[in-house]
Amino acid sequence: MFVYLDNSATTQVKPQVADIMAKTMTEDFGNPSSLHRMGVRAEKLLKQARTQVAGALNASSDEVFFTSCGTESDETVLRGVWESRRKQGKRIITTAVEHPAILRSCEYLQRQGADVVYLPVDRYCRLDVEALKAALTPDTILVSVMHVNNEAGSIFPLADIRRAIDAVDPSILFHTDAVQSFEKLDTDVRALGVDMLSLSGHKIHAAKGIGALYVKKDLHIQPFLLGGGQEKGFRSGTENLPGIAGLGEAVRLAEEGKRERISHIAKVRARLLSLIRENIPDIAVNSPEDGVCSVLNVSFLDCRGEVLLHALEQDDIYVSTGSACSSHKKGSHVLTAMGLKPEEIEGAVRFSFCEDNTEEQMDYVCEKLKAAVSSQRRLRAAFKKR
Repeated sequence: MFVYLDNSATTQVKPQVADIMAKTMTEDFGNPSSLHRMGVRAEKLLKQARTQVAGALNASSDEVFFTSCGTESDETVLRGVWESRRKQGKRIITTAVEHPAILRSCEYLQRQGADVVYLPVDRYCRLDVEALKAALTPDTILVSVMHVNNEAGSIFPLADIRRAIDAVDPSILFHTDAVQSFEKLDTDVRALGVDMLSLSGHKIHAAKGIGALYVKKDLHIQPFLLGGGQEKGFRSGTENLPGIAGLGEAVRLAEEGKRERISHIAKVRARLLSLIRENIPDIAVNSPEDGVCSVLNVSFLDCRGEVLLHALEQDDIYVSTGSACSSHKKGSHVLTAMGLKPEEIEGAVRFSFCEDNTEEQMDYVCEKLKAAVSSQRRLRAAFKKR
């Protein structure tokens, strides 16, 4: 049985998405900036996808800009806000558990003179809004907090954060990286109170290499890429029309039966968690009970997560030990910030789900996982006796 449980790293492209991308590459391949019929057809596809993404965010079409990925969207926000507002203030507030796209950009801005505050989290990767309130000053120009943590699955209270910001200064800009929450939670930008929001196509069954950025109307920040003036001059470069059309189709599919799909994923996650608790001793569940439906992080004590990953791979089960963007680095900055013990970090495995997973698959996963854990623990115990 093939079981793919690394959907937070990337998802399988839906057949309908692949079809529309192939058609765009081979038939509707015109440049949207061209004035002839082929260009007009391409521009129509571009507008359609923009409308689809905007609808899922409860935004207007002119507030959505296409990028190459979530990382580009994040960096566009951080550098753009800094260049546009650094004369007004130097403080940027984020969290210690953000994606590297945010953290590396913040490190760069610190070298440019920014005063960056990294807010802490608790044992289950939950943010204390009081810590945010204490960090807000008249010098603050931007707060950037992810909607869902990619390793623990914790959900950050964006609406509460917006209220805390407004109590100090409503002009402070608020950005969220919604790469892991888009189409898994409600991402109504009006209800969340965000000024900017980043998303990525390959997390929702579109292709890699396409992302989007919501920027609130009449908000002007410095463009990151200059050139031919595409995307109203905000993101120059010939549009990746096959990727954009595929993203629009992936959004359309995700919006259909969204509530039922999320409920199904939650049941699959709950099934695996229940089986692990019933069948495998000495574990620590690192994801909060009220986390997102698509992520489950568990530490198997006296085991190495990487060894378990490869053992499961032999049975055609695919999981991860953390963020795919930082998987080759030692340890996890997220689990470290959560205060986990070294042995808990070493034994951590992330299971991430999509609508294609089934409860039957979870029975198979637990069976193979139990065997892998038992085998590794026996080997470790034998080694210690030497």
